[in-house]
Amino acid sequence: MKANTVNSDNQDAVLVHKDNLLFMRGLENESMKLIVTSPPYNIGKSYEKRSSLEDYIRGQTQVISECVRLLHPQGSICWQVGNHVQKGEIFPLDIVLYHLFKDHGLKLRNRIIWHFEHGLHCKNRLSGRHETILWFTKEDEYTFNLDPIRVPSKYPNKKYYKGEKAGQLSGNPLGKNPGDMWILPNVKNNHVEKTIHPCQFPVELVERLVLSLTNPGDAVFDPYMGVGSTAVAALKHDRRTYGCDVIREYVDVAWERVHALRAGTLDTRPMHKPVYDPTLPNGGH
Repeated sequence: MKANTVNSDNQDAVLVHKDNLLFMRGLENESMKLIVTSPPYNIGKSYEKRSSLEDYIRGQTQVISECVRLLHPQGSICWQVGNHVQKGEIFPLDIVLYHLFKDHGLKLRNRIIWHFEHGLHCKNRLSGRHETILWFTKEDEYTFNLDPIRVPSKYPNKKYYKGEKAGQLSGNPLGKNPGDMWILPNVKNNHVEKTIHPCQFPVELVERLVLSLTNPGDAVFDPYMGVGSTAVAALKHDRRTYGCDVIREYVDVAWERVHALRAGTLDTRPMHKPVYDPTLPNGGH
């Protein structure tokens, strides 16, 4: 196994090749401000062993229970999922897993839709072009910073035309709330962040969660770390990061990306960059 920390002086990154339940049992209660991940969907990808839906739910129950133990009272859990598919029938995992969080008393704050344009082309049903992020909190008081993730307003200079505020800007000068549908490209072969992982998180997706749900210095944890997109997003914005994965090659790539980030050589897609539009000059970029 490669070294487990980027900086042994302040322990700002702990990324290990280890089963997530074993790793989590060594972490302190209520130590994580944000737990964000995309678990396997139980559809037979190279990094997972396909099982019955019932066994899959049992496994998720154990992991989610440990995550709740680790979650800070003002913290958030973000579980990004798609569909489990069995004999042509889809089982939306956000619906399947919702009650596992509610059983712990967590409160759903948003069901964020991540929309992307590219994916598998289905023959017997409409092609899936979105996945879902379930955002839960432990308490009614929780960290939420809207300003860092605001997006440009459609009419940034719009002003009130009557009343006491006539002539003043009617919107926030920093932009508008991004809403609960995020249009971001997924990581395919031509994506600047593409690595060996077949189903990789885009860093900008995690950045929005890190910036809005944590403060600098807070701890961010990914129990299904993969190639470390969560770690990159956390470290980019001065958070501490923890992660684990059972595939050694993925952990090695995660460390390579962290080291490249430290060296200033890691390419990531910038937040708020327009999605490529082939009808516009230079794709709208």
